[in-house]
Parts: sequence; C-alpha cells; structure tokens
Amino acid sequence: MSDYLLALSGVHTHIGAYHILHGVDLLVPRGQLTMLLGRNGAGKTTTLRTIMGLWQASKGTVRFADQDITRLATPQIAQLNIAYVPENMGIFSDLTVKENMLLAARSASRANQMDEARLKWIFSLFPPVEKFWNHPAGKLSGGQKQMLAVARAIVEPRELLIVDEPSKGLAPAIINNMIDAFAQLKASGVTILLVEQNINFAKRLGDRVAVMDNGVVVHAGSMHALAEDEELQRDLLGLSL
Repeated sequence: MSDYLLALSGVHTHIGAYHILHGVDLLVPRGQLTMLLGRNGAGKTTTLRTIMGLWQASKGTVRFADQDITRLATPQIAQLNIAYVPENMGIFSDLTVKENMLLAARSASRANQMDEARLKWIFSLFPPVEKFWNHPAGKLSGGQKQMLAVARAIVEPRELLIVDEPSKGLAPAIINNMIDAFAQLKASGVTILLVEQNINFAKRLGDRVAVMDNGVVVHAGSMHALAEDEELQRDLLGLSL
C-alpha cells in the first residue's frame, strides 16, 4: 500500500434495489493525478460517493493511507484530510464567497483566522474568489462557482482531493485556468482523483487512468499510453481521444 494513497478492492454498491458497482478495483498512487473515465452511467460518480461514505459499500473494502475507511461516516472520512467536490459543486448560494470558504476552514471560526498565506495562494489559482470575496455565491457564474468549489475544498491542506467533472459546462478559457490550477495542486504534493468527460483535460493532466464500464474498472494504466492508443480508446470509450 505504500505507493498507493487510496485503494478500492472488490467494491459493490447498491442504491435501493439497484446494484450499481459490481466489484470495483481501483488504485490511486500517492502524489499523482488519476483520471476516472467512462461512458455516462458507468458508475464513476457512485464510486466517488462510495469512497466518501455518502453511499455505503455493500461488499469490498476502501482503504486510505492503509486505514480501512469502508464503514466510516462521511464526516470521519473528511477529517482524514480528504476533500470532495461533487458534480453539483455544493455551493451555499445565500452565503458570500468568504462565508463559503470559512465553513470549510475547520481551524478558523472567523475569516481573519484563516491562513493568510494559503488564501493568497488560492487567490493566485482562482482570482474570482478574491474579486467576489464579499458577494453572494449564488450570483457567480458557473465557472466562478466551480472555482469557488475547488478553492473551498483546499482552503486547508488536503492529502487527497476528489473532484467530479470540474470542467462540465465551462468555457474553454476557464477550463484552461482549471487545468493550470490542478497542475499546481499536483505539484504541491496533493493526490488527486478526478472524474472528467473533457478528453483534452484528461490528456493534459492525467498521470494514471482507470476506465469504468457497467460498474467495474475495465482498464487501468498510464494516461499517456491510453492517449496514444486509438484502438484501445475506441474499445474502452467508443471514441478517439
């Protein structure tokens, strides 16, 4: 496990009467960015939610830093320095940007107690977070809300960052900003697991890739190798990268 920060082994997940995950095996190496790809409905979001304890695995194990977290509640998992940005971003629209950030800063009870140096670094990654600091978060554009969602997740140091489709619906310029931000996060030592449909995003950022289909991982390996193999891309994803 020393080379892997997160490991799923034989994970099954049921949601009501529906059997969504059918034995997921997934390894996320420390300090790298792992892309989780697959067609719509393949089980990617369910995998992320199962890791975070939002849905309980019915079988199998989820291990983080060699600790079994399969049965932990979501708040306990978050306290292990794991941050999750869901597809819907989870922004509190009626609160200001500052208040959204403060909610995630567990070590601070007031804005002036947040780590000033870390905030300055976050502002360099996502300038709109600083620009609209005192504005209601609900008034932000879609791209600005996505920036806020990621900024909020990293307002305190995290060992693992899990993000579900960060580029969905964003303009190309904002996608490039996101790519730069994730590259800097990875360079800072954060391990990242990222679900993404934007293939250019995946090619530019991914170190490793796992491809899901019908609730299982059907391929795992180098992102670069997948990007170079058009036949494999068509077999796994039904398209060429």
